[in-house]
Amino acid sequence: MKRIKITVLLLFALMMTVACSSNGEDIDSSEDTLSAGLLVTESGIGDNAFSDLAFQGLTQARDELDVVFDYREPLDENYEEKLQELIDQDHDVIFGLSFTTSPAIKAKAEEYPDQQFVVIDDTIDLPNVTSITFKEDEGSRLIGLIAGMRTDSDVVGFIGGVESDVIQKFEDGFKQGVQEANPDAEILTEYAGSFDDDQLGAEIASDMIDEGADYIFPSAGFTGTGALQEAQSQGIHAFGVDTDQYTIAEDAVVSSMVKNVNIAIYNVMEQLSNGESLEGNHRELGLEEEGVGLAPIRVIELTDQQQQTLDDAQN
Repeated sequence: MKRIKITVLLLFALMMTVACSSNGEDIDSSEDTLSAGLLVTESGIGDNAFSDLAFQGLTQARDELDVVFDYREPLDENYEEKLQELIDQDHDVIFGLSFTTSPAIKAKAEEYPDQQFVVIDDTIDLPNVTSITFKEDEGSRLIGLIAGMRTDSDVVGFIGGVESDVIQKFEDGFKQGVQEANPDAEILTEYAGSFDDDQLGAEIASDMIDEGADYIFPSAGFTGTGALQEAQSQGIHAFGVDTDQYTIAEDAVVSSMVKNVNIAIYNVMEQLSNGESLEGNHRELGLEEEGVGLAPIRVIELTDQQQQTLDDAQN
């Protein structure tokens, strides 16, 4: 099996025994208790990225808002099947992560017009679906600025997962930042076609390093984990994505383009907890809305001028 679960799963396993049911049983909630369902990405819990962030958001809502939740992992890309299991539990709201869950969300939202859904990273124009997207290009531009300012080889790399409008925004922002900081830099780009193949991510990263890349930015889920670890093993620098991925490769990860999915999900649960209804609208979150940003910079030190450039780009 090509996906090797990271040790963080041990922590999640402990949390899940308290947080929610994951085996298809009815969650323990009273009629007045707010409940949520979560359909994560095909990478599953333990990706150190998108799915884990969403889980964190609902865990915070559990602890602070007294809600309950359950989740499903479509590891075989069986989105509709897993989504139906959550619908059958009669949750107040069901979250679908990533554009990959969007077709299933749309189909089930049409079939169950009284069920409230939230789709992350896509837009669905239905009254019972709230859409939340992020300005990934704004955050990725900051990563590109760092890479462009600090590359010694004038060669940097971007690794995407599955080609899509969302991942394209990561690539576009990264390229913009690199070119602003260093017009002479060459930007290597390759899409893995997968979000859950760490070995493939490592192979792509290795190829880019062979071509001279000394900074790599993967936006590829668990595939990106392999790229980060390969960057560390070969002594170059890299950037994490979605969450602070420093612990994956502590000698390589300079910073991460954080995408505050956890905050967005928590805010939805807080809205419902306050008695407010969802309106099926579209929420787009960028730097100004604190939807995206940078994790702390580690491993390297920016000069005062480089830090000023980065600060100006965030304001």
